[in-house]
Amino acid sequence: MADLKHNDGLLVEEYADYLYDGFHDHHHGDKYQTGFISHYIFSMDHKMIAKQFLITGMFWGLIGGLMSLVFRLQLGFPEASMAWLKPLLGKWITISEATGVGTLDPQFYYALVTMHGTILVFFVLTAGLSGTFSNLLIPLQLGARDMASPFMNMLSYWFFFLAGAVMFASLFLNTGPFSGGWTAYPPLSALPQASSGSAGGMTLWILSLVLFVVSVLLGGINYITTVLNLRTKGMSLWRMPLTIWAFFVTAILGLLSFPVLASGFFLVMCDRGLNTSFFLNEIYVGGQALEQVGGSPILYQHLFWFLGHPEVYIIILPAMGLVSEVLAVNARKPIFGYHAMVYSIMAIGFLSFIVWAHHMFMAGVNPFISNIFVIFTLIIAVPSAVKVFNWISTLYGGNIRFNPGMLFAIGFVSLFISGGLTGIFLGNSAIDIPMHDTYFVVAHFHIVMGVAAFFGMFAGVYHWFPKMYGRFMNDTLGKIHFWGTMIGAYAVFWPMHYIGMAGVPRRYYSFSTFDFSNQFAATNEFITIAAIITFGFQVIFVINFFYSIFYGKKQTTRNPYGATTLEWTTAINPGHGNWPGGIPAVHRWAYDYGKMGEEFIPQVEPVSEKEKEFDEAHPH
Repeated sequence: MADLKHNDGLLVEEYADYLYDGFHDHHHGDKYQTGFISHYIFSMDHKMIAKQFLITGMFWGLIGGLMSLVFRLQLGFPEASMAWLKPLLGKWITISEATGVGTLDPQFYYALVTMHGTILVFFVLTAGLSGTFSNLLIPLQLGARDMASPFMNMLSYWFFFLAGAVMFASLFLNTGPFSGGWTAYPPLSALPQASSGSAGGMTLWILSLVLFVVSVLLGGINYITTVLNLRTKGMSLWRMPLTIWAFFVTAILGLLSFPVLASGFFLVMCDRGLNTSFFLNEIYVGGQALEQVGGSPILYQHLFWFLGHPEVYIIILPAMGLVSEVLAVNARKPIFGYHAMVYSIMAIGFLSFIVWAHHMFMAGVNPFISNIFVIFTLIIAVPSAVKVFNWISTLYGGNIRFNPGMLFAIGFVSLFISGGLTGIFLGNSAIDIPMHDTYFVVAHFHIVMGVAAFFGMFAGVYHWFPKMYGRFMNDTLGKIHFWGTMIGAYAVFWPMHYIGMAGVPRRYYSFSTFDFSNQFAATNEFITIAAIITFGFQVIFVINFFYSIFYGKKQTTRNPYGATTLEWTTAINPGHGNWPGGIPAVHRWAYDYGKMGEEFIPQVEPVSEKEKEFDEAHPH
């Protein structure tokens, strides 16, 4: 095992009991990759599908980020001319013939806010994060040739791609994209005549997200089946890395919650096209009463948030798993409290289903019911606090390597703490009432769910980039990217807490006409400038990413980080099937760092008698 432990040798056969079965034999080697289309486009190799999810997610991240810059310009500089955006936005910029000043159409402002939220939550932080790393790491870290169904895996990506294409098409409709908010509350979503953005744009929005739900379900079934059935010999559940536990629970959450959202969309379409009244009651449009009566928009809120709150953890749990792995590898220490970390992932998954109504404290929910949701909302902070404590304990006393992946992992912990603390305020119904729909809410969920999840994704990209492309990203540019993003994120979202506590509401086109909010004009300018600069640092990341694919420093050893998990036992550029020979067996858990005088001990190395005695005296 000396070769393996020094990162540059092949697996030594005498230490690997190879496991074969019909599935593994069938997906052996590259013989199924017959051409450009089957290899790069309609690939059934989980590693290529992971790259497709990542690059598609990056495209949508740039689109969603650019949208936020446009509406931030409106909020930060409401009196400034936007005529220079006319070539890009066309009729959505109105230019005064008298003054030549260009103004952003208010309807399009709301469309930008809606599409920004939809794209970032679903297409980037759900598909881009979970789709990328679940596909990349589940087979590699479990010792499987591929997913349980490579064909379904391919379909999951292409349904996601099709969902994105439909959403992108809605941007070019004459009536504009949907503008009723990313939560799509009725009646704006249920009445085509409610606004221009509620017409064809809403129909395409629903169609896009239904396709997205199909993608999530196909992927989730695959992930769960692979984890349960295709682990290599010796890979018990308690030997799985925390990344796999996080992806596994995330897939279960998606499988249970996304169909509920799809049912809500189906009922919305019935209200829109069949004159039903699931969500409509005594609505007047243009002074004329509609026929639909008896429905309740609150029913839709229950259906949406039954998905909406598990969705928070569908986004953040994969980031938690990635961060746990990156912290342990780069601190050169075993993850602290492995079993507690696994139980906390399970607890978060369970509790996420019984806290949804804390989004509805202002919806007329019975106060007694609200109190129950307050209790469970505060309880869910406990397993989150366990994870934070264990991350900090893992770092304590570690021989830390401050590479870009590690910096983003540490930054994730910082953001999760600061963003999570503000969630305790909003989880209390008495405090949530004055804070509801203010910029305090915007600041909270952008830090804890948005920026923190991005930091987890960035940590994963920098750390596993060599496994994806056989090269390294540039460390200097990575560190510039980290510090610029870290400082910029706090500069953008921390001031929002203060204007939110002052009562400034979110989703307003302009605050210049209100005396109480106009006093924060300078703050809004500062936030907008910080957002533009922070977006610039993401451009550095994109350049670094694509440049490094072709010209980055080549990976010359199988295990450049000295990690213990199975993905680093494959070839530098593994083919379809991952291992050219037999699949290595696993003999230990995933975090044997600094043990018995060894810097690290891979999972494939058998446990000696001396080590068994050590383990009995020092259980992890």
